[in-house]
Amino acid sequence: MATLLTDIAMNFDDLGLAPDLVRVLGERRYRDPTPIQRRTIPLVLDGCDLLAAAQTGTGKTAAFVLPILQRLAFVGQARRRQVRALVLAPTRELALQVHESVLAYGHYLQLRSAVVFGGVKAGPQIQALAQGVDTLVATPGRLLDLAQQGAVDFSALEVLVLDEADRMLDMGFIHDIRRIVDQLPRNRQTLMFSATFSKDIRALATRYLIEPETVEISPPNSTTELVQQSVYRVSREGKTALLTQLVKEQNWQQVLVFTRTKHGANRLCKKLLREGIESAAIHGNKSQNARQRALAAFKEGALQVLVATDIAARGLDIDQLPHVVNFDLPAVPEDYVHRIGRTGRAGATGQSHSLVTDEDEPLLRAIEKLTRQKVRRLSLPEGFQAPAPEPEAQRDEERPRRTSTERRASNTADAPGKKAPTRRRRRRRRSRSDANPAAGAGNREARARA
Repeated sequence: MATLLTDIAMNFDDLGLAPDLVRVLGERRYRDPTPIQRRTIPLVLDGCDLLAAAQTGTGKTAAFVLPILQRLAFVGQARRRQVRALVLAPTRELALQVHESVLAYGHYLQLRSAVVFGGVKAGPQIQALAQGVDTLVATPGRLLDLAQQGAVDFSALEVLVLDEADRMLDMGFIHDIRRIVDQLPRNRQTLMFSATFSKDIRALATRYLIEPETVEISPPNSTTELVQQSVYRVSREGKTALLTQLVKEQNWQQVLVFTRTKHGANRLCKKLLREGIESAAIHGNKSQNARQRALAAFKEGALQVLVATDIAARGLDIDQLPHVVNFDLPAVPEDYVHRIGRTGRAGATGQSHSLVTDEDEPLLRAIEKLTRQKVRRLSLPEGFQAPAPEPEAQRDEERPRRTSTERRASNTADAPGKKAPTRRRRRRRRSRSDANPAAGAGNREARARA
């Protein structure tokens, strides 16, 4: 059953929200609900299963958090290890953002909440779950670990939310999601939210949602009109110089830059720092504390540029972010929609800039086909000169060094008949050398001569 968007003027009181929720919204100066909130909050309050698509930054977190909090507030609190509402998110950053919203909107409600994710010790999370929580925000992997340890009880679960469901599928969480859902009560309300929907998402909805209402505020995979999109044609060697010139000459004070790889993010960050631009990188190899410190510094204005990969940036909520730069175009066109959705949020305007080489043209065409619009091409800034191509030796120095595991895998691939030395084989070799010191010494001398 499809629900069409209507432009009926209303405020949060008209949506049937409890006075305590309306009060906190007023204190945060949220006056008028966004289209996704107008359409979904009444449906969630009515207990409907929901499949909702809206552009990033349209307020979809509040669209499910507010009615869930109202539902939970009417009936007691969770008992020991119980969870009454579960929100699954693909990344730590998004999980933290959703939990912050739960805490903020539930300020006047006597409800408990927690957030769990990997990359940190599980002990404090187990302690938080021990007394029972009304709302739990979690990443799938860590939640499964905790469930296997008996730290969480799903028997009283009332609501399941799959947030950024398309990203969870892209990241390979489908098996974890199935294992989690199989442990949940069948008599529950299930909500799926995402900026984009694919055939796989609709297939997932068919499996887990019962006669869901469908809300699509904008066409699938569309980009918001509040974001001015542009493309600069530049050589690969000229990308860093162009970004540096744009940041300095146009006085960009807060820029979120996307790279395709973690190593690329680190390299770009080092180059920007050498140019006097305060920068930091966030990606999966960074610790949770390092990522949170970098994000906090960026929000406070201590950092001019935050360089991120797609996964690390998922769920970043930065008020009034003016600029997003695609240093590398994403390999998956749908990621472009998510990237530029970091700006132009909550009614504010923003700009996205893509640095495109000749090799990137197929990716750009795929993005324009997906979004059904032509991205404006801009001329390079006056006086810009791309540096000469780097010597091969210098490029080799900048390439990330492979780990010993990667080198062994590469050697095995080059010589299929030869097995890479396992830990057990290496121990056997050391044992043989210890048993025959003379042979071991001879081998060492031979290696020294070589």
